[in-house]
Amino acid sequence: MTVLFVALGAAIGAPLRYLTDRYVQARYGTGFPWGTLAVNVAGSLVLGLVLGMRLPSGLTALIGTGFCGALTTYSTFSWETLTFARQGEQAKAFAYVLVSVLAGLGAATLGAILAATV
Repeated sequence: MTVLFVALGAAIGAPLRYLTDRYVQARYGTGFPWGTLAVNVAGSLVLGLVLGMRLPSGLTALIGTGFCGALTTYSTFSWETLTFARQGEQAKAFAYVLVSVLAGLGAATLGAILAATV
């Protein structure tokens, strides 16, 4: 049953990631991967909330593993960073990594703090 929860969450998270990225690129351009950054930070916030709330295992699988796992994208983040570096944009690659990691950790922490207040 848990696998079905994960699959259902992923079926929602993956299209949302795609649509969010397309929207952000259309609005802010393609010079910086704002869409990937946005979904990764949002997913970190949601995961912090979910894990901080200590939900039942099925709901954690649905939202935490399925939805957040499909919404966020480490592979795209890695590829975009590598692309910056290969294009000679090391400062942009470094900034992207730094902002992504700090914002993701900050969002997860904020989610856990918010969950503790509920």
